[in-house]
Amino acid sequence: MHRFSAEELSAHYAAKNLSPVEVTTTILTRAADLEPKLNAFRLLDNKAALEQAKASESRWRTGNPLGPLDGVPISIKDIVAVKGHACLSGSLTNDPELLMPEDCPAVARLREGGAVLFGLTQTPEFGWKGITDAPMYGATRNPWNTDHSPGGSSGGAGAAVAAGIGPLGLGTDAGGSIRIPASYCGLFGIKPTFGRVPHSPNESPYATLTSSGPLARTVQDAAVMLNLMSMPDARDWYSAADQGIDFARDLDRGVKGLKIAYSPNLGGAKPTEDVRRLVEAALKRLEKLGAHIEEVGEVFSPLRPTFEDYWKAGFGYILKNIPKAKWSLIDPGFLALAEEGLDVDLESYYKAVSARVALGSRMGQFFGKFDLLITPTMTSTAPRADVIYHSADYDRWDDATPYTVPFNLTGHPAASIPVGLAANGLPVGMQIVGARYNEETILQASRAYEKLSDCQQGLFKIMDALD
Repeated sequence: MHRFSAEELSAHYAAKNLSPVEVTTTILTRAADLEPKLNAFRLLDNKAALEQAKASESRWRTGNPLGPLDGVPISIKDIVAVKGHACLSGSLTNDPELLMPEDCPAVARLREGGAVLFGLTQTPEFGWKGITDAPMYGATRNPWNTDHSPGGSSGGAGAAVAAGIGPLGLGTDAGGSIRIPASYCGLFGIKPTFGRVPHSPNESPYATLTSSGPLARTVQDAAVMLNLMSMPDARDWYSAADQGIDFARDLDRGVKGLKIAYSPNLGGAKPTEDVRRLVEAALKRLEKLGAHIEEVGEVFSPLRPTFEDYWKAGFGYILKNIPKAKWSLIDPGFLALAEEGLDVDLESYYKAVSARVALGSRMGQFFGKFDLLITPTMTSTAPRADVIYHSADYDRWDDATPYTVPFNLTGHPAASIPVGLAANGLPVGMQIVGARYNEETILQASRAYEKLSDCQQGLFKIMDALD
């Protein structure tokens, strides 16, 4: 059962071959069995999950499911509000007794669609980095090789979905936090256009960078999940009006005639030979399907000089709101950057704000010439789980986010799809970026490539190896 996609589960429920209770029980057992190896979950809510599964079973039995995700187990990143649970965001400074009074918009829509919300997945403290570890619980590990990280900050979600602990995971992405674990764990993940998926509360200094989105094993499942999540919610005044789009409807339209730009060195990024080889092999396959591929330059200059202070100022803002007596509990890497952020002046901050506007304008014009932009998702495969983030071994600008963070700054939608395994046996992802509010073309291109690949078989082998 743990191999089934959400689409397959829905078909089995309709045919009465399986029940949501059977599936949820299997997933909860698998989560508990694999947790010592992966450390993917902050919490497993067996009681509530089985109650949701029983209600779903009743709906399917009477032929009245709430939608295609009714009865499908979905994990939720522990950085968004889930009613009745504390939102700890990987931090010992947060109060485990402070329970959320309501679901955030994405969780609310999934619950209304009948999904079984069975657990909260691990995240680094405040979601600040592209690997998943924190003082609260240690390192989360990659199912492909548990010596390695699943990435971050939605690393728990990525590890869970890749290990067969639910076909879908809800992640968030403010700098690559869906696409990084998608690449490192051999999954499909999409960061929607900023505002496509309502988000609340929005008090974070990174509120205008963050999008919630799915981590999945198939493009179809991600599209169906996005349909639910993108429904409107009045709590988020940043969010777009409901456009009535069915992201799953035209998935098989293909790529014929699309004009696709390819930038292997976007913003000065330097991919390994393995990564570049696999991405370019994938591009050749898209070209055979009728896409027009044009290699372009770096498109824009490296972002670190302009945006380092912008990021640190946000860390500093978070730190200011934590009692100084608790600072000793914070991830030392975050604390060091946050303390530097306390000294960022308004001139540096607003210089970056202006540069962000200019970057958005540049990319808006870029997508007037091209339908899509393709890059590697990451410069290399997953680092070791014990790597020190933002160090000589794994720099957050050069290694973690050079391809991903630009499109948080501009708000453009971007996905990562697996394109094969590097020589070390770890997955490599390809990033597909589109014009604002054009998730449909990204999904269609992703689906076209997915139909040519055997990534699912690789995931199944990893699931078997974990057993």
